Amino acid sequence: MPSEEYVGALRREIDIRFGGDDRWDVDTLYFGGGTPSRLGSAGVARMIDAVRGRIALQPGAEVTLEANPEDVSDEAVAAWREAGVNRLSLGSQSFDDRVLAWMHRSHDSAAIERAVETARRGGIDNLSLDLIFALPAGVDRDWAEDVRRALALHPEHLSLYGLTVEPHTPMGRWRSRGELVESPEERYESEFLYAHATLTSAGFEHYEVSNFGLPGRHSRHNSAYWALVPYAGLGPSAHEFDGTTRRWNVGVYRDWARAVSEEQDPIAGSETVAGSSRVAEQVYLGLRSRRGLELPRAERDRVGSWIEAGWATLDDNGRIELTALGWLRLDALAADLTLIRSHY
Repeated sequence: MPSEEYVGALRREIDIRFGGDDRWDVDTLYFGGGTPSRLGSAGVARMIDAVRGRIALQPGAEVTLEANPEDVSDEAVAAWREAGVNRLSLGSQSFDDRVLAWMHRSHDSAAIERAVETARRGGIDNLSLDLIFALPAGVDRDWAEDVRRALALHPEHLSLYGLTVEPHTPMGRWRSRGELVESPEERYESEFLYAHATLTSAGFEHYEVSNFGLPGRHSRHNSAYWALVPYAGLGPSAHEFDGTTRRWNVGVYRDWARAVSEEQDPIAGSETVAGSSRVAEQVYLGLRSRRGLELPRAERDRVGSWIEAGWATLDDNGRIELTALGWLRLDALAADLTLIRSHY
């Protein structure tokens, strides 16, 4: 995927989707979806320039770039900062070199530390690290050591994701052949609760089921998703939401590039978020974040068992928030409350 080709296609999609001279007034800009840093420092700058040609960033806007540790250099950071990036999200995954090799990652733990040092030296003062927990039972990994090493780098933000095995992936095929056994629920729960206790003791706020931020350093961009704020999306597999309709682009790069080269909208599908689906989404997104969910009086008695079990708290205004224990049961609790709401 040559960077000039990608940026040219991105410009065409912008023209197709958002013709005219109108400019967007935005508070957050996020370049992610995997490895945008592989475009190279000049390619990233051109990509950002393509988008910023059609937007007006509000003062203090958050501009995030996802990057691989091995792509972070002094030259790259300088170019990113010049282009407006003020937040970096590093796909570190683990600090155990054996685990990184098992994941087929192209970096080692030393590269993560070098990347953090380089980003700081270049003026990035808002840094997020990603970690994967609940690895398969046969993978020897010290989760406590991973958390310790992440904290030692003093990030402003951490995102923690439990490993999921999808059917049509190498790990999915390993599982089907009996070569991989997924992590037991007890391990998932213990590692999640360990991270919660350790990170909150270190001053982080567990503000969403998978995310921890120092005060004032929550991801504004992702928080907008959970609040159902409208957002635009560009590029392969990009999703967009206008407040009522969610749409998504084709996922294969060549298909996306071919569509825009032919002046076609690269949409793959869409859905209207209304009625019962909107209720379900509001419940789920509210419960997965510290924003919580306001309950009418008719529902407050129905969640009494959650509170007794230590899964939730309810304040005097009727706003419910799940605890770390409750987040381990998020899907079931959200489905239960959605069912209650569907009956009136």
